[in-house]
Amino acid sequence: MAKLTYLGHSAFLIEGEGLKGIFDPFLSGNPQAAMKPEEVEVDYIFVTHGHADHLGDALDIAKRTGATIIAPYELASYCQARGANAHPMHIGGSYKFPFGRVKLTPAHHGSAIVEDGNIIYLGMPCGFLVDVEGKTVYHAGDTGLFAELSMLGERENIEVALLPIGGNFTMDLMDAVYAASLLRPRLAIPMHYKTFPVIEADPEEFRRHVEALGIGAKVLNPGESVEF
Repeated sequence: MAKLTYLGHSAFLIEGEGLKGIFDPFLSGNPQAAMKPEEVEVDYIFVTHGHADHLGDALDIAKRTGATIIAPYELASYCQARGANAHPMHIGGSYKFPFGRVKLTPAHHGSAIVEDGNIIYLGMPCGFLVDVEGKTVYHAGDTGLFAELSMLGERENIEVALLPIGGNFTMDLMDAVYAASLLRPRLAIPMHYKTFPVIEADPEEFRRHVEALGIGAKVLNPGESVEF
């Protein structure tokens, strides 16, 4: 079986046949982080956008391990220019990797990094659909609600949906519940909450509302895993 391990904020390890990967590896400076960057051993790094709490330690991990960063074109190019292996993609595009398909989905957010006081624009943010062992994981990235979520729910047969619930920068808890109702995954897991005071949210409340819709839901504490 494939496995997801929550590392805090929006970071997850994803493991399965042919796949050792990590989503949005914000570990250094993350008070929730369940792993240190130097402990991460992966082959692929999925980065949804360029904000520091998502790009995080991706460059250091990629250069140390030789892992390939998979990201939207501008962000992937930024990583390549800084010595990392990267596979550029874009919204709506899909590619079949040795472990399975990866497809980039829209995310209503921004994507930039600040260097020496200057904002560097890094293109469109994204979410990810990742197929592993014949099952699809949806990592929404940072996003608000958008109409195409219903299309993803109709077409993608999502096994696990990882959804932000913290509000302020992303959809809030009840918007995330509505997103789950559109996506209809077999399991919904909340993310992007409590890392900072401005994104405080109760993941158990999310779980209760989602389960009331007849959808499976699970709250993972940092360091905990779920098989699927």
